[in-house]
Amino acid sequence: MSKEKVMIFDTTLRDGEQAAGSRLDVREKLEIAHQLAILGVDIIEAGFPISSPKDFEAVDLISQEIVGPVICGLSRAVMADIDACGKALSKAKRSRIHTGLGISDIHIAGKFSDEKYGKTLDEKKAKAIEMAVAAVKHARQYTDSVEFYTEDSGRAEPEYLYEILEAVIDAGATVLNIPDTTGYAIPYEFGNLIQNIRNKVPNIDKAVISAHCHDDLGMAVANSLAAVRNGARQVECTINGIGERAGNAAMEEVVMAIQTRQDFFDVDTNIKTTEFCRTSRMVADLLGFMVPPNKAVVGSNAFAHSSGIHVDGVLKKRETYEIMKPEDVGSQKTQVVLTARTGRHGLKHRLAEMGYSLSKEELEHIYERFLTIADKKREVFDEDIAALIGDEARMVKHAYHLEYLSVTSGTGTLPTGAVKIRFPDNQVRQAAACGDGPVDAAYEAIREATGLSPKLENYTIRAVTGGKEALGEASVRISEEGKIYIGRGISTDIIEASAKAYIDAINRMVADKDDKTELKAEV
Repeated sequence: MSKEKVMIFDTTLRDGEQAAGSRLDVREKLEIAHQLAILGVDIIEAGFPISSPKDFEAVDLISQEIVGPVICGLSRAVMADIDACGKALSKAKRSRIHTGLGISDIHIAGKFSDEKYGKTLDEKKAKAIEMAVAAVKHARQYTDSVEFYTEDSGRAEPEYLYEILEAVIDAGATVLNIPDTTGYAIPYEFGNLIQNIRNKVPNIDKAVISAHCHDDLGMAVANSLAAVRNGARQVECTINGIGERAGNAAMEEVVMAIQTRQDFFDVDTNIKTTEFCRTSRMVADLLGFMVPPNKAVVGSNAFAHSSGIHVDGVLKKRETYEIMKPEDVGSQKTQVVLTARTGRHGLKHRLAEMGYSLSKEELEHIYERFLTIADKKREVFDEDIAALIGDEARMVKHAYHLEYLSVTSGTGTLPTGAVKIRFPDNQVRQAAACGDGPVDAAYEAIREATGLSPKLENYTIRAVTGGKEALGEASVRISEEGKIYIGRGISTDIIEASAKAYIDAINRMVADKDDKTELKAEV
């Protein structure tokens, strides 16, 4: 038996665009509308036609081009607004006019302060019902689908709310929008409000209840879901939760909560959830509001794991730490983010993905070097791992090992390097020297400590990865008795990488000399 459907009413192009600092032109709105249709939203609130010529044009163009969703325009309970909606929506295959007014005492006292609406609050409230009924009847001249919003329902006097809802249903409203306009409600309270509307509005069976929640207290999604749990069958939301002030309920969170917890909600939607990430990126790019990494469902960290315990668990059985599949929302895959907390299992998994097969001893050695890098970076990238593996493959038996390096340099200061070098026989020698720059000072100190002075032929440094914590790879070319030796070193500190590269080159030079000595002895 099929589950009841919750209609998804997208207001990204109307309420979402009201976010401070955002603006979409007509073509950008149309581009998003096409993607919303692919996503499978049931209703697209395309704009507020009377608010500006551009908004009228956008609603008109979307009405002509978009097939599938109902195209909706917003109006106040004002005849001119409704007429503008009717004209802008005239070419839509399926249209809806969304009209309404404020119904809390705060809104009525503020917006209807003129005595033409009545002298007392009760008179003003009676006048508001008259205006609401007239607006719905006027809207019905343009479309059979009329939605009425009772603005600030979250703070309205309940009995008055029930009265006005009954009146607009009798006038022809087919959808009742119950907005928590200021994000004031809490889930238990908002759920009860929806339940009471179902129980106390006599003709409620002739209309669909819709929830429109704002996120001022961070509960827009929770309030929307509480409404669904208590009988609302339409949710008004935006992509990425954008909107006025702190935003609206995030569509991707509402839909994925319903899908993930069908055991609890026992309803479904028509949304093609695999389009969420694509839609999220499009809206973020066009509005210029980037999605935070920790954003639920569509954030870059939504399916990323770095803790060793989490990585180990999710690699063994995904459901251990993931309640959704990344591919269900259009994300590429579960990500193992390599950090100092990842652990051996996570590193081994990433190495295998990159095509490396290491013995237990090799893995342990690479892991120790990985930890050294990870302690200096927030994240270790594939390029860092490849550099580590390459560095390991190039490594020769150490004749000399750099145990300590310190370099001081600055404007008006003579660059000075100090090193501690361990020799093959485990002797440790220390030396300090000055140079033309910090790298040269380090090299002079190494020459002083080892007693070796090969000629430096070439020196280069490159960033293996991006960002200020990038892993640097240094490459040096030295010569001795006409023969060239190349050394490489990696570190998040370019001076350390440079010193390691120089030591590596010296070790190769010493190894080559040792090989020649052994060959002569055999002869």
